[in-house]
Order: sequence, then C-alpha cells, then structure tokens
Amino acid sequence: MSVVKINVLTVPSEQRETLEKRFASRAHAVESSDGFEWFELLRPVEGTDNYLVYTRWQDEASFQAWMEGPMKAAHQGGDAGSGERPKPAASGSTLWSFEVVQQTAPANS
Repeated sequence: MSVVKINVLTVPSEQRETLEKRFASRAHAVESSDGFEWFELLRPVEGTDNYLVYTRWQDEASFQAWMEGPMKAAHQGGDAGSGERPKPAASGSTLWSFEVVQQTAPANS
C-alpha cells in the first residue's frame, strides 16, 4: 500500500525564494530512489507561511531508506568552498504520514 509523507515547513516570507531555489537545485535527487512515486512542493497562497512538501512512496520501507540515505546526505552538504552548512530556510518542520486507502484518476476523454 502506498504511503504519503507531507513535510509541513514554516517559511518566513523573506526565505521563500531561498527555499524554492534549494528544492530546484535538488529536483532530481529523489526521482531514482527505490519505491519513489511522486513529489510536489506546494507554495502557500494566502493565510499561512507553511509550504507543503508532498511525497508518495510505494511503502514505508522505501521512504525510510531514502530518509537514511540520499535525503540525509543532501541535507548534510555544506556551501562549496566554505565547509559550512547553509542556514535553514524553514523555521519549523512537521512530518505528516498517511496511507493511501482510496484514489481515482481522471477519466480518459
């Protein structure tokens, strides 16, 4: 059964561009991971500073393997030449987890 992980990131308005650039620079980091099915970065439009990072995985084990491998490595990298890790763009993070129990796709026209 597929699982959905939604990382809720609190991002101050002055850090939005930084966050989006960082995600864009790592756009292909997750695509070849075993069990990966989907990714979306959702920008807030009104009423919140929370970005949603939506990922869908074949199973929990696939997500955990990605968290302990490629994701961990991507977040531990420092600035080129400085050896320092860049300041986080988000001021807070919460992970929501769901199992997919129903789904539907558009009907073919």
